[in-house]
Amino acid sequence: MEDRYVRKLFLVGNVPRNSYLLELPCVKYLKQHEDGIEFSDNVTFFVGENGTGKSTLLEAAAVNFGFNAEGGTLNFSFSTFDSHSELHRYIRLEKGAHRPKDGFFLRAESFYNAASYINKLDEIPAPTPKISDSYGGKSLHEQSHGESFFALVKNRFGGKGLYILDEPEAALFPMRQMSLLSLIHEIVKNDSQFIIATHSPILLAYPDAAIYEFSESGIRRVKYKETQTYSVMKMFMDAPEKMTARLFDET
Repeated sequence: MEDRYVRKLFLVGNVPRNSYLLELPCVKYLKQHEDGIEFSDNVTFFVGENGTGKSTLLEAAAVNFGFNAEGGTLNFSFSTFDSHSELHRYIRLEKGAHRPKDGFFLRAESFYNAASYINKLDEIPAPTPKISDSYGGKSLHEQSHGESFFALVKNRFGGKGLYILDEPEAALFPMRQMSLLSLIHEIVKNDSQFIIATHSPILLAYPDAAIYEFSESGIRRVKYKETQTYSVMKMFMDAPEKMTARLFDET
C-alpha cells in the first residue's frame, strides 16, 4: 500500500499541568519532538517496558481516529467502564488521502466487553444476518480466549482497513502467534495497515515493519534485533538454566 490511512501522530494542545499524562515518557518525548511519530510502513509496532505509555498512546490514536475506546469497529458505541485516558484530546493524526473501508480496534483487556456487545446486538430481531456470522458464525464467548482472538482476525478483518491491536498475543500459544503473523501478512497485502502494541518477539519479526521502542528516556525507532524484547528473550532461551539460577540467587 503506497499511502497509509494514518501517516503521522503529533502532540497538539496543552495537556493540563495536573494531568498524570505529563509523567508518561511517551508524552514527554512528543512534547520535545514536534515531528511526532511517523507511520511509514504497513505494519508499525509499539514495544517496550510497562508504564512507558505505549498502550495509552495506541488507545489515544484509536479513539482519535474514531474507534470505540473499549474496542470494536468504527460502528461500535458501547461503554461498560470509562477507563480510557484523555490523551486522544491532545494528539492529532495526519491521515492519508483514502479512508479505510474496514477497521478494528482490539484491546486484550476489554475484548470480553466487545464480544458481549456483539451478542447483545444479535439478540435484536433484524432481517439481516447475525453480526456473529462475520466473526466465524460462532459466539466469541463460546470459544476459548485464544480461539476467539484468532477467529476475530481470521473472519472479521476483511482488508482495505486500519487495524489497531493492543497485545493481540495475550491469549495465543506461540504457534498461534506464528499463524497470526501469517494472517496479518495476507491482510496487509489487501491494502491494509496495522498498528500494534506487543511484547511478542514472534510478532515483532514481521519483515520491514517499523518498530518504535518505548522506554523511560522516550521513543526511538529500532531494528528487530535491537529491541530489548528480542535481546532479553534470546538471552533467556540461550541459557535458561543459567538465567533462572541467577534470578533465584537474587531473590
